[in-house]
Amino acid sequence: MSRKNTGAWGRMCCPQHPDVALVEDYRAGDTVCPECGLVVGNRVIDVGSEWRTFSDDNGADPSRVGAAENPLLSGDLTTSIQFTGDNYDMARWQQRMGNSSSDRALIHAFGVIRLMADRLNASQAIIDRANTLFKKMTDTRALRGRSTEANCAACLYIACSQEGAVRSFKEICAVCQSASRKQIGKSFKLIIRAVGTNVDLITTGDFMSRFCSNLDLEHKTQQIATSVARQAVDLDIVTGRVPVTVAAAAIYFTCQALAIDKSAKDIGDVAGVAEATIRQTCKTMYPSRDRLFSPEIVAKGHLDQFYTMRA
Repeated sequence: MSRKNTGAWGRMCCPQHPDVALVEDYRAGDTVCPECGLVVGNRVIDVGSEWRTFSDDNGADPSRVGAAENPLLSGDLTTSIQFTGDNYDMARWQQRMGNSSSDRALIHAFGVIRLMADRLNASQAIIDRANTLFKKMTDTRALRGRSTEANCAACLYIACSQEGAVRSFKEICAVCQSASRKQIGKSFKLIIRAVGTNVDLITTGDFMSRFCSNLDLEHKTQQIATSVARQAVDLDIVTGRVPVTVAAAAIYFTCQALAIDKSAKDIGDVAGVAEATIRQTCKTMYPSRDRLFSPEIVAKGHLDQFYTMRA
């Protein structure tokens, strides 16, 4: 027969050995004193997992704990049973019955945003911000009747800018399967007008760190290319060129000035800019090389040799 004994602090303990740590026998549900074997407490509830899980096991975790509740969805917590094989239709209908039509639309949109974000290697913070923005636009009904993919792409574009991980409009369009550039642009303008959010203007500096890192260029080279791009914009040398093109051309121009073996094709593949566009932009910057580079770099003569051979 077991007896429950508590000490001065309300803690369960053995009356003969109050300072000894008790041992819990989860299989029997007993709390036992290791010194004398007295069963201090019985029918102890095991609050641990019902299953043992190991990191090397394949398949899903059998622990009966679902995912955290999504605060952006309006539905309550529900129980979902996994069906396999011939019961796939039953699982689909259970999912439809468990979520409202608005929640199903949000779940689909969140999946589209995550898929595009994975292609862009975007962080979870960007995904969360894009989901929140899409939810806000759904509540205002400002994007009603427009393509879901275009709306998701526009939200992702704004989220990247606000999180300081700028992506060009061309990069956003490249990860879309069906939405056109025009559709994404219209959704973007509607979001800016409806939500009143601010998106900073994209500059060449927003791309330099990522492009130079993907090209395995040194930090000093990145600093010089950033200065070249900034000077080219300030001096109106590259008027009419988008920032991503100016950034790619500045990197290529800097590599030629420092005799770094990087082709226009290598830089174009990373930046998403055509090789001919990079060369043409560099040709525009070449007459102003004395104002773009320091005298020490110009004195090396690598740019003169390169463009003399191509002339």
